[in-house]
Amino acid sequence: MLNKGRTEEDLFSFLSQKKREDLDYASILCSMCTPPHPVAVRAHCMFMETNLGDPGLFIGTASLERMLIERFGTLFHHKEAGGYATSGGTESNIQALRLAKVLKKVNSPNVVVPESAHFSFKKACDILSLEMRSVPLGKDWRMNADKAAEQIDKGTVCLVGVAGTTEYGMVDPIAALAKIAVQHDIFLHVDAAFGGMVIPFLRRKIPFDFAIPGVTTIAVDPHKMGMSTIPAGCLLTREPDMLNALNIDTPYLSVKQEFTLTGTRPGAPVAGALAVLDYLGIEGMKAIVSGCMKNTERLIAGMETFGIPRAATPDVNVATFECKKVPEPWKVSWTRQGHLRIVCMPHVHRDRIEALLKDIGDMNA
Repeated sequence: MLNKGRTEEDLFSFLSQKKREDLDYASILCSMCTPPHPVAVRAHCMFMETNLGDPGLFIGTASLERMLIERFGTLFHHKEAGGYATSGGTESNIQALRLAKVLKKVNSPNVVVPESAHFSFKKACDILSLEMRSVPLGKDWRMNADKAAEQIDKGTVCLVGVAGTTEYGMVDPIAALAKIAVQHDIFLHVDAAFGGMVIPFLRRKIPFDFAIPGVTTIAVDPHKMGMSTIPAGCLLTREPDMLNALNIDTPYLSVKQEFTLTGTRPGAPVAGALAVLDYLGIEGMKAIVSGCMKNTERLIAGMETFGIPRAATPDVNVATFECKKVPEPWKVSWTRQGHLRIVCMPHVHRDRIEALLKDIGDMNA
């Protein structure tokens, strides 16, 4: 710390300089986050000081969290779903596995996940002392359900499917995985951190949620395609009171038990997430998703005119290509298999796609 404080002008001059060092979203094509919607920012600022870790002190904010869970429960075909607002997919996935382990007490517990599973599952298994069994993907970059079934034994506490994979934008065969989960009487967690705010708004219906018997929990991140402020995630449970299995005593707070992973929890992103959902509604979200999908299709078609083939035909707005180089200033990423990866988020407008394709064409001329 400084011995003597700085003037406000000096302080914010310094902070502005640091902010300018961040990359501009206009050139970022690989992030699953996007600048927040203005209504999310406004709502966030209204609730900056709220702490959902002590909900009895912030009664209105706690009611917004319940409303947010109800909104997602309804969207996922189960209005009575339980759940809470998390910091994002990593926390949601940890909590889902924590819950699965508590509900099925076995020696040497294991979880079965696809090769495409987010790296948060490795963290979760390390923290919870779970064996992680990885299932290979099919040629379509989706989890192979038959091979998943082969990995299940008496020690399996959870089967995981992904709805909108981080690398290839694919939805695993959730209905087939659910049948396996029901047959073996095990917990099925669906990681829809990205796809949960894309799939419900697509013209093509892709089953992934509580409409499928056997789906136990779902993770979804409003701070991704929901355009909320960071951090904003949600974990939903089929049974409203299921998370109570994780309760610990909190004797000096306004509530005497809590099942959450973190203690202090910001209410501001919850207000932001709810604000976007209620402002845009179903029709507004359909329009946002439709635009992102059209841009994804345009990108794929444009790249293939340059002889750069797609690596996959995605279910959601993630495009991958057999391409080793992209010109500056574009910021992209590559999958573990070496494929170029671009996420057509709301900030990746059509003019950005056309500008990228022009630069790709110039590079290959």
